[in-house]
Amino acid sequence: MFTIEQATVQDVERIRRMALRVFPDTYREIISPEQTDYMMEWMYAPAQIRRQMEEGQVYLILLKDGEDGGYASVERQEKDLFILQRLYVLPAFQGCQAGRFLFDEAVKYIREVHPEPCVMELHVNRYNRAVHFYRRMGMSVDREGDFPIGNGFYMNDYIMKRVISEEHESVVSS
Repeated sequence: MFTIEQATVQDVERIRRMALRVFPDTYREIISPEQTDYMMEWMYAPAQIRRQMEEGQVYLILLKDGEDGGYASVERQEKDLFILQRLYVLPAFQGCQAGRFLFDEAVKYIREVHPEPCVMELHVNRYNRAVHFYRRMGMSVDREGDFPIGNGFYMNDYIMKRVISEEHESVVSS
């Protein structure tokens, strides 16, 4: 059985430890080790995670039997637009519906803070196998882009989106 905890600043190191395990594994065949190292510090240095939280990102931590299994973060970008900034499941928890549970909990969080219809977007590397997972979760590719992130590196992403509304939820759930 999976459960979710909403992270606080006391969980910054906990999130970083999970990121150090899952992020390099996820991207080892997609981006260079140098870019992975750069992105780990750019996104997952403790000060960065703390700043993200202070600026409104909400981290959700997936647990199974009290053990950390992954995390997601959601950020409100505009009145009716939320960004799923991150969703990672540790390798030991992949293949057992943990990703689906975490995704559903991110949607549930958005619906709790914004009951009206809205849009959820995410950026995902075009070569990441997670693209297929997100399609199964009701996301569709809206556009794509190559985004400079510094140090000569780029994120080559699809921007996927999904409408979150009562009507859409009943269609996706069936």
